[in-house]
Amino acid sequence: CNLERKQNIIETNITKDKIIEAAEAIKEGKLVAFPTETVYGLGANALDPEAVAKIFIEKERPSFDPLIVHISNINDIELLTTSKDPRIYKIAEKFWPGPLTIVLPKSSRVPNIVTSGLNTVGIRMPNNPIALSLISTSGKPIAAPSANKFGKISPTKADHVIKQLKGVDYVLDGGSTDIGIESTVITLKEDGFVILREGYITADNLLEVLPQSKHKKDSMHLESPGLLKSHYSPDKPIFIESELSSEQIDNLSNTKKNKKAFISFSGRSPEGYGKIEFLSKNSDLKEAASNLFSILHKLEEDLAINVIVTEEVPENGIGIAIMDRLRKASYRYKK
Repeated sequence: CNLERKQNIIETNITKDKIIEAAEAIKEGKLVAFPTETVYGLGANALDPEAVAKIFIEKERPSFDPLIVHISNINDIELLTTSKDPRIYKIAEKFWPGPLTIVLPKSSRVPNIVTSGLNTVGIRMPNNPIALSLISTSGKPIAAPSANKFGKISPTKADHVIKQLKGVDYVLDGGSTDIGIESTVITLKEDGFVILREGYITADNLLEVLPQSKHKKDSMHLESPGLLKSHYSPDKPIFIESELSSEQIDNLSNTKKNKKAFISFSGRSPEGYGKIEFLSKNSDLKEAASNLFSILHKLEEDLAINVIVTEEVPENGIGIAIMDRLRKASYRYKK
């Protein structure tokens, strides 16, 4: 019974023995939360459909939303996909290990539950020593979405995982993640790459290796996680300052000053807010990405705050991914 199960929290100073212990849990079909360079993942043996089903149950994730499979060795690609496209290795040489997921035709070894019945699978090699050690020690590719309840704020610290998920067998505490937002997801067409989900790796980065396809992503099918309109959402109303309607502005005006929080990117500290949080004090997009989910968690937990307003960031480079997350976080509160 999950309610009786105790989480085994492994301290930040993770020993080889503890990695072996967590890897054994993966081999036994259990759930292990672990850090990557992007956010914390909720992992299970990707080749064990019963273990993968536990991810969906624990996250309360709909079965139509596919998972990403994490590997630690480039040769594991051959286990997971039928594709022989040489461009895969060209991309991997440039960006792996790192925050890039490639969606490829899946092999018969990959259970349908991992891909939500699609004939493709997302694969990436994380750039985090704890994650890589866990994968290689277990000897299994690990399916791992973000370690949070579905649609809620992604976790960038072990505490964020523990707050939301109670049925995890191991939580490997690797401290705060570096990048702070999920990986970029791409697929390959005959004429180049298509970005399915924006992330730390930008189109300009990818253009160093491949041309961008003239094809657009298929809006009718979820080929990648993180494509729903509402996602990454705190339990308190959050609004993007530039997108506020006159009605929302009036409602905010009626909220007591000390109950409102403002998330600043440019360094502005507008009047009328009881708390100001800075994504970056010098308009640094990478710093903003790293701080985004952590600040949302902090304000969600602050009992003195009832509503959040965030400044928009420039939509260039990684700013495109940041605004993608903010729009999805605020979507449920627009209605």
